[in-house]
Amino acid sequence: MSERLRADARNNRDQIVAAAQIVFREQGVEVSMKEIADRAGVGVGTLYRRFPDRGALISAAAHAYLSGLADLAAIARREESRAWPTLCRFLRECAGLRLGAMAAALEPTLHADMRSDPALTEIRGRVAEHVEAMTAQAQAEGDLRTDIGAMEIARLMTLQIFVFPDEPYEDAVARMMDIILDGLRAHPDRAAVTPQ
Repeated sequence: MSERLRADARNNRDQIVAAAQIVFREQGVEVSMKEIADRAGVGVGTLYRRFPDRGALISAAAHAYLSGLADLAAIARREESRAWPTLCRFLRECAGLRLGAMAAALEPTLHADMRSDPALTEIRGRVAEHVEAMTAQAQAEGDLRTDIGAMEIARLMTLQIFVFPDEPYEDAVARMMDIILDGLRAHPDRAAVTPQ
């Protein structure tokens, strides 16, 4: 296979995975393969040459989703000087990218695969390590409430925010994240809330 053909094949694969992530987020994983192919700008035959069945495409979309999440966390940790701004930036980016809708579409289908696929297990572990490190450091620096754990932060990564039809999504996310982050922040005069 020539270098050009290999590049075209990689490009088609990337387009299909990107389209699948968008369509899965919008409509769930049971959407027709033709709709995904149309959104990717390729034929159904091209889609099936890259992904022989729905499971293979879902797995590829999940790997891309988790890899993107790990990259977001790594970049935020590298570019921010303290853990609190890192955590705030990361959670805002997760909400802005509507990762909650992606998680809701993929996670139930992939629950068993997450435990059996080494690639998915490894990348999910990397995400968890970033979240645990950000959480622990923000608490050590006195910025994050001590009764908030990595599990609560992980749940907030998949937060879905309702937006009214005439409201810009970015405005709704910014406002709701301001409220949520204020609730996570350590305040000397605020008593910790004991989980029920």
